[in-house]
Formats: sequence, C-alpha cells, structure tokens
Amino acid sequence: MRRAAWAILRRDLSAMLRGGAVLPIVFFLAVAMLFPLSVGPAPALLARTGGGVIWVAAVLAAILPVPSLIAPDLEAGCFDQWALRGLSEEAIVTLRLAAHWLSFAPALMLASLPAGALLGLDGVMLGRVELSLALGTPGLAALGVTVAAVTAGVRGGAALAGLLVIPLAVPVLIFGAGSLAPGGASGLALTAAASLVLCALAPFAGGAAVRGGRA
Repeated sequence: MRRAAWAILRRDLSAMLRGGAVLPIVFFLAVAMLFPLSVGPAPALLARTGGGVIWVAAVLAAILPVPSLIAPDLEAGCFDQWALRGLSEEAIVTLRLAAHWLSFAPALMLASLPAGALLGLDGVMLGRVELSLALGTPGLAALGVTVAAVTAGVRGGAALAGLLVIPLAVPVLIFGAGSLAPGGASGLALTAAASLVLCALAPFAGGAAVRGGRA
C-alpha cells in the first residue's frame, strides 16, 4: 500500500510538472512586473502594497491548474482502478494535494525573491512574505484540490472552479496579507490555522465529491 501511494505521488507530481507547472510562475512574475507600471515607481507606495500584491498573485497562480487536478483521472477511470487496489478516494485526494503543493509552492516562493525586488520590498518584508506563503500555500492547495473534485465531471467545470476558488480563498488571502503588517504575528497564526483546517477537511470533502462523481 505504501509503495503504491509513493508511486501515485510520483506519477501525479511528474504529470503536473510536465503539464504546465511553469505557467503559474510566469503569471505570478508577470503580475509583479506589471503592477509597478500601473501605479508608478513610487518606492513608498510599492513597499506598502507589494506584499499584498504578491499574495493576490499567489492566489491567482495557485488556481490555474485546478481544472486538471481531478477531472482527467475521473474521466479516464483511474479512481475505479485505484479503488480495486484498495486505495480510498480520501487517500488519493491527499496524495493529489501533496503533489499539487509540491508542483507550485516551492517555485512560487522562489519566484517571490525577484518579485519582491521588482516591488521594492526590503529584506525584512520579503522574509515575512516567504513565511506567510509557506504557511498559506498548503491551504490554497487543499482548497484547489477540493474544488477540483467538486467540479470534476460537471459541464463547464473549469469556469466554475475559478468562480468557487476565488471567494473561498479570501480568508487565507486576508490572513496572509494581514500577517505582513507590523506586529502581524496573529496574522501568521491565523494563516497557519486556516491552512491546517483546509488540509484536514480536503481529503474527506474531496473524497466524497469524487465518489459522487463516480456514481
């Protein structure tokens, strides 16, 4: 069972990296480059708003792969094959969550370094941004996988997924961006708590949605 789980995780991560994992990072950096052009090069304004811009770009970049997280495997009957091997839908969703996070979050945090330089963030603020992303991106990944499971097999599911993820990601966005303010320790704690809750609920909600889609 453990060997099968590792094989599925490697397969999912490899498929995500081949299937366009660079696109969210390019989108993220594009937002960071375009924002100074739209508001002007004022250093004080960029330093005050740059962290929030990075968080908005991170949320939007995280939802780009959502339509392809569950639907292709559900249509191909992969979940039926895994069920025959004794792997539950909850286990598969958990592995998919881990693969989704690994496919975008480390690269996103690395891309935050040049993005922070473009937005004029100093070292202290950039460190806060990196820490908040480390705490918040697991929740974004969990939310993306859950919504992908709910919308898999639904006509127009790709558009519906985006409409669902964005409002549901607002609490994580608020807590993550709020943690960048002076004395933002409570914001970091709330970001971590929101991610923990989402990661705990995702396997059960996603597994139930997949079973409903297979019925």
